[in-house]
Amino acid sequence: MGFGIGMFLLLLVLAPIFATKRLKIRRARKMREYFFKQNHGLLLRQLVDKDIAEKMIFSLEELEKATNMFDEARILGGGGHGTVYKGILSNQHVVAIKKSIVVIQKEIDEFINEVAILSQINHRNVVKLFGCCLETEVPLLVYEFIPNGTLYAHLHVESCHKSLPWKDRLRIAFEVACALAYLHSAASTSVVHRDVKTSNILLDDRLTAKVSDFGASRGIEIDQSGVTTGVQGTHGYMDPEYYHTRRLTDKSDVYSYGVMLVELLTRKKPSMYLSSEGVSLVAHFVTLLNQDKLSEILDEQITEEGEDEPKQVAAIAAMCLRMKGEDRPMMRYVEMRLQGLQGSDIYISGMEEQLGDLNGQTCQGGDVGVGDNYRSRQYSMEEEIMLSASLQR
Repeated sequence: MGFGIGMFLLLLVLAPIFATKRLKIRRARKMREYFFKQNHGLLLRQLVDKDIAEKMIFSLEELEKATNMFDEARILGGGGHGTVYKGILSNQHVVAIKKSIVVIQKEIDEFINEVAILSQINHRNVVKLFGCCLETEVPLLVYEFIPNGTLYAHLHVESCHKSLPWKDRLRIAFEVACALAYLHSAASTSVVHRDVKTSNILLDDRLTAKVSDFGASRGIEIDQSGVTTGVQGTHGYMDPEYYHTRRLTDKSDVYSYGVMLVELLTRKKPSMYLSSEGVSLVAHFVTLLNQDKLSEILDEQITEEGEDEPKQVAAIAAMCLRMKGEDRPMMRYVEMRLQGLQGSDIYISGMEEQLGDLNGQTCQGGDVGVGDNYRSRQYSMEEEIMLSASLQR
């Protein structure tokens, strides 16, 4: 009798606990379903091949285990579009998991945009996307893990340490050009990255470049005049023409890439640099190039290691930085030019060679000499103002 009463009382105690637990499980499942719909999971299945989409979707439980409940010790870094965690999946595969910082619809749209874009891209110099999780208020993206950090971190080391050797910088510049050329003209959907900068270039264990962070990217028809869009990008790297017109084209990436080349050559930070005259890094660089005084701004390490190649890369950078987008080369042309510089035994004079069509389709006419030809293209005050417009004050 006493035993029966004891069991009855135990059931009375445990029943609410089990009921509460089941209710929590049911609520959690409902919330996951709600967030999946809110985070455009159904849209993702429409944007991406159904079979591929199914394989790309990770459960929240799996990613929590992979990151030890998103432990702060697992944080790899962060940027304008999220915080990145190191994760280890159940199959022991190491991944990078990106989580949005701000819970606003715009960020969610950009996450889905990034998934849709990267799911269709396969290039050795573009970070590989494995999938996503849409079961939380903040969507999560799962990437290949790139162990060596950003190009920015490798460039801007403490003064007592040497930065990347020139040969590595030149190769990385070529690899990024390859990736952008692919995005612009070879991907199934032409893509404008819209935020090309050294902190969005990751380096693997062999220092191979991987273009990352496609949250702000747009798929557009490159052969048209572009799309009108709200201005997005990073101060110092942003195309001034895009800044003023809001017309986004592939040439906006070309400008940002030109800024990246200047950063590789000078080891100066585009978003922070001001010359003694109070002008931006790009304006100061082009002025010195026009005056045949490039050595005054080149990184000393580059001067020691680079021989004639830095001058040729500077000429390519100047082409990319022209004020009018239509005057800038296509990335495919830049890729070909830099490919010619990869073999140190082959000298291709960027100062004397006839460049041809600046859209990269022919190689006749035009000159990129840094002497009189560049002096004849001095920037006006209006252009200088535009060049400085994207500089953070």
